[in-house]
Amino acid sequence: MTDSKQLPDRAKKTARFLAYYRPFDSLEKAELERLAASITEQNVLAGETVLFEDGAPGEYLYVVRDGTVELLYKGQVVDVISDGHMFGHPTLLTGLAPQFSARARENTKLYLIPRDVSIDLLSRPEGVVYFAHRVRDMLLGAARAMHALPDVRSTGVSSILRRHPVFCELGTSVGAVTRLMSTEHVTAILVRTRDGLGIVTDSDLRDAVLADGVSRDDPISSIMTMPVRTIPPETLAREAGIEMLEAGVSHLPVVDAQGQILGIVSADSLMTLDALSPFGLRSSIASSLDEDELVEAAMRLPDLFVTLLDAHLEAAALTRIVTLLADSMTIRLLDLAKERYGDPPVAYAWLALGSCARGELTLASDQDNALAYEDTDDPDVDAYFERVATLVNAGLARCGFRLDESGVLAQDKRWRMSRTAWIKVFSTCIDTWTWREVMRASISFDFRHVAGDLSIVRPLAEVMREAPQHGGFLDSLAKTASGIPSPLGFRQRLNGPIDIKKSGMLPIENMARYYALSTGIIAATTDQRLAAAQQESRKSSATIDSLRETFASLSHLRLRHHANAIRNGRRPDDVVDTAVLRPLTKVTLQEALKTVAAAQKQLP
Repeated sequence: MTDSKQLPDRAKKTARFLAYYRPFDSLEKAELERLAASITEQNVLAGETVLFEDGAPGEYLYVVRDGTVELLYKGQVVDVISDGHMFGHPTLLTGLAPQFSARARENTKLYLIPRDVSIDLLSRPEGVVYFAHRVRDMLLGAARAMHALPDVRSTGVSSILRRHPVFCELGTSVGAVTRLMSTEHVTAILVRTRDGLGIVTDSDLRDAVLADGVSRDDPISSIMTMPVRTIPPETLAREAGIEMLEAGVSHLPVVDAQGQILGIVSADSLMTLDALSPFGLRSSIASSLDEDELVEAAMRLPDLFVTLLDAHLEAAALTRIVTLLADSMTIRLLDLAKERYGDPPVAYAWLALGSCARGELTLASDQDNALAYEDTDDPDVDAYFERVATLVNAGLARCGFRLDESGVLAQDKRWRMSRTAWIKVFSTCIDTWTWREVMRASISFDFRHVAGDLSIVRPLAEVMREAPQHGGFLDSLAKTASGIPSPLGFRQRLNGPIDIKKSGMLPIENMARYYALSTGIIAATTDQRLAAAQQESRKSSATIDSLRETFASLSHLRLRHHANAIRNGRRPDDVVDTAVLRPLTKVTLQEALKTVAAAQKQLP
């Protein structure tokens, strides 16, 4: 036992400081001084990150001695830690990756309490109460951050325009306009006249032909409305609804300051805005009574995607929203499978793989997933989960996430197995490092637990953290990035169509996986892996900085390409025709691909 008189003055001062704060104030003086004697100090510069969201687990309980630390969730500040308060306890206690990043807001001094001492402190009744209150506060902060997403009802109407307006001439017949409206899949057509614009809607045609007996050969001028009430693009969506009510119309053309007609807002598009929010759509998904209702709700995702992109939501935030909504669809399908096939016979875990695991899902992504279940000798258990996985995979395909062509699906036996079998698969990947196993690792090492109560994350993560001791595996993993050819020709110029995902983003994703695993870091997103690897190396890396910027730029270009496809009624894909890109966009893409190629050459 350490005598209080033998403690150095520093420890005594530390104990006196801690005595003013919970849960340290519950300790006896001798206990507090013994705890203080175990503490080391760390000075952190402003902007430096101490813990990374989804990075390496923490080894200490941190107490702010002097300064300020902010906790971030998905890049947004959810809490601020000041003098005497702690952080890092969830990751310390669980051994799992941190759920929040901890970054110094100013130059800060920290007290670092070792794991064994921290666990003893937090196991006491006062420590348990403190822990519960802190977790509650952080979850509420994260919820507030999520609700900071744009409210589509408060955005300009230009953000909900889906296509350019359709026009016809004054002498066009009613029948021809009816056919044009059907062919173009629109509910209103504008009519050009010498005196300005006229408009004809689907309800005008229906009333005129059916009720008023207008002939299909009559000119459209006989039933069009003129003059046309218009609104500017900055009009808020909710204000446009009021304008329609006041004017007694169901369509309003949107005209900019130069007189250019940008599109037409309809009453139907405004009525669905409440559903066109991440929270409204998630609610519709969760409350769907059957698979048909779920699919109907999922069909609103493309419109939501375009709306949020037009509201200038960052690419990383948008792909995260798409991922969360895909998770909601998966969970609802699992519930429906349970209703059909009964309760699971053993504990299980549904695992997202690939881009879904990294929170980087887009509307052009296919589904990659797996399933783990508790060890059992009963063959009926696997048969049950095969039926469940088949239902979920098929349901997600109906919701817009097509089946993976290589069969990386939970319905496939190769990706559905027991807990022990999965741990063996992960161990085999880093032990043997054949090309087949490395490719399997490049898929399965990007995993995330979506649903189910099987404890599988920690044992798999522990295997992955052994990667730095397996040089052959890491060398082979590096080749998954360096082996992807650049689409730039001999003259370093773009020519023709390229797959922006495979040629630009995949090499960065593979490099980020290599950088992170080579330092024992388990992080989720590509950007977080790059940032965590850079932090772990304790030195600035121009290459990693460039890759992070390039990945963000390529992500934005990719999502814009997807939005244009949706507006034109096409399924989003990743093939960009560089011949039709604007000069500045083409140059930006070209320079991004040069950065990727240069980074590939630096790999082993």
